[in-house]
Amino acid sequence: MSRISAVLIVILTLTTGGCTVVDLDASGNPIMPKDPHAKPSYSNQTPQQIAESSWQSRVLDTAHQHAMSWADMETKSSTVRAGGSESVFVRASGTVAALDDSNQRERSLTLTLNGKPVKVNLGPVIRSNALRDAAGVRFEEFTNQVQYAQLTRALNRHAVQQLPAVDASWVGKPAQALLAVEMGHGVVNDVMAVELKQGATP
Repeated sequence: MSRISAVLIVILTLTTGGCTVVDLDASGNPIMPKDPHAKPSYSNQTPQQIAESSWQSRVLDTAHQHAMSWADMETKSSTVRAGGSESVFVRASGTVAALDDSNQRERSLTLTLNGKPVKVNLGPVIRSNALRDAAGVRFEEFTNQVQYAQLTRALNRHAVQQLPAVDASWVGKPAQALLAVEMGHGVVNDVMAVELKQGATP
């Protein structure tokens, strides 16, 4: 079949039988419509949209299913290789010993857990990868390092927005927390709140 005949057949196919004509781009190539059954791609979403759409499935569901106790996290930290880090979700109950809001952009509270003071970052600015890494978000899922870093900040911002207003009235009272914790070898590097509420464990 000649090239001209092939072109004519394509034209007849597109103009008969009620078929939808495919648009062409500037180079004359067909612009194929998106598959309505295709899974959404991170490449066409903003970091904030990704954070919001994946919050329940990738963060909360993962956290509630895999959160360990503070004591178990401390034990696990001893298995982290020297110089390395690992992030996990931790469920903990303790007493709020202090609130530091001297820097309104990087507020934190001190939660007494197993007799030890633990600094928990509340934001609104949180400089930590703990949440992203504990949720299992991988670099390979994104176009480049910039998008990956932007998602880290978007996840942290979204987490802060879900927290209750914490003020001086919390000090001295029991609290329950779901935390994202970055641990090194035998140490805790960063802790941020994912969920936080007043009261002792029922």
